[in-house]
Amino acid sequence: MANAFDKQIGNRNLLSPIGFKFSLAKAPKVDFFSNSARIPEISLGTSNQPSYLKDIDVPGDKLSYGDFSLSFLVDENLENYMIIHNWLRGLGSPESLKEFDDLLKENDGIEEYQKQFSDGSLHILNSNFRDVAIVKFKDLFPIYLTSLEFQASETDTQYFTAEVTFKYTIYDVLSSDGRTRL
Repeated sequence: MANAFDKQIGNRNLLSPIGFKFSLAKAPKVDFFSNSARIPEISLGTSNQPSYLKDIDVPGDKLSYGDFSLSFLVDENLENYMIIHNWLRGLGSPESLKEFDDLLKENDGIEEYQKQFSDGSLHILNSNFRDVAIVKFKDLFPIYLTSLEFQASETDTQYFTAEVTFKYTIYDVLSSDGRTRL
């Protein structure tokens, strides 16, 4: 017979909204100094089952994932901003096909079409700043990057924050070891 306490949550600590960090496989040396991120929404479409009294909604067969948006502090050398900027330029090729070609080429000159994508990980941290879960995004690519507005009339130092929006194939929420689903 099941005990009533077996059905209760064991850890009563609440998840903090400030406990997270983001890493991008394409840029392992660049820390994104993330100051906001959200696990995107996921929705399931429905089908309509006709009935002589009332049509009935039933679960559909396709999931829709929202875009992944990340807000980050821009480092002094613009490294994290330029990683996304150059990635967008390479994908969009506004000036020449060479930018797209450079995006795909390895150091040895071999083209790899997977280079236009990158996996990313959003680490969810507990109150001790240790991983509780890892949200793994597969095949990320940027679709939007905010502008940076310089203003000489500012009296206080306000550090730049930029926002990037990614599309991706799918995401999984994994345990802290990064291997098994929660």
